[in-house]
Amino acid sequence: MSVVECALWATLGFLFWKKGLQKRFPALSVYLALRVVTTPVLLGLLYVQAQPWGRQYFPFYFYPYWAVYIASAITLFFVTLEIFRSVLSAFSGLMRLGTVVFRWVALVSAVASLGSISYTHPNVSLIPDFALALMRSVSILELCLLAFLGLCINALQLSFKDLAVGFGLGFGFMSANDLIFAALIPGNSSLNAPQQIAYEAVILLSVGMWVVYCGMPERVRKPVVMPANSTIYRWNEIASALGHGTKVAVQQPANGFFLTDVERVVEKVLTRNLQGNESKS
Repeated sequence: MSVVECALWATLGFLFWKKGLQKRFPALSVYLALRVVTTPVLLGLLYVQAQPWGRQYFPFYFYPYWAVYIASAITLFFVTLEIFRSVLSAFSGLMRLGTVVFRWVALVSAVASLGSISYTHPNVSLIPDFALALMRSVSILELCLLAFLGLCINALQLSFKDLAVGFGLGFGFMSANDLIFAALIPGNSSLNAPQQIAYEAVILLSVGMWVVYCGMPERVRKPVVMPANSTIYRWNEIASALGHGTKVAVQQPANGFFLTDVERVVEKVLTRNLQGNESKS
């Protein structure tokens, strides 16, 4: 299964770069390059150190493995942000506001995960603990992205055939796979254990799904058209107005709902702008 995974990563990288998708997903291109290059090397080092005559080569596998693991966690943060921004590319206001929220969530998640590590006795075992905590914080972001896609795919008028949606679903499944099996698989279990086989099967399905996505003809991205009174359009206008110095006097009733009043204010501003443009014409 590990050999099949290497072949799938190589196939995915070939299709990804052949179609020029690195221009749309530069961070994902870096992540794929990291997986395509390091996966066969680490698999070979794992095989060597597992032999009876290769026990002394364990450090040559241990340190590169965790170095690649930490680099993958850092790269996946930018990949998740890249997919999130691609999904919201049609709504510039929501994309700008969502990016700010995304960064704060990432910061809180990283602090909470890395803060759970004990730094009182620094030794070699601190490297896996640090790497796993960092990847755990990124996995939380990927699960949030998966939940966001599940809840908002219809409102954003996205299709499951879209590449950004496909990559987001795949990373969400893989992060759920990591969190579930991290709680179920003992630390000293064999690679031939049933849980390990199930874990690897989910990875193969996710990477295989991406290969199918990249192999299909890319859909032409059409402009998103929606009614002017739709909720998502109003929130996009509200997010676009935030931080641009717009000052409007608001008379809010004591029992009024704040977000409803904000929408009314934005509607008044848009109506005023339309009337001004008509009077000029």
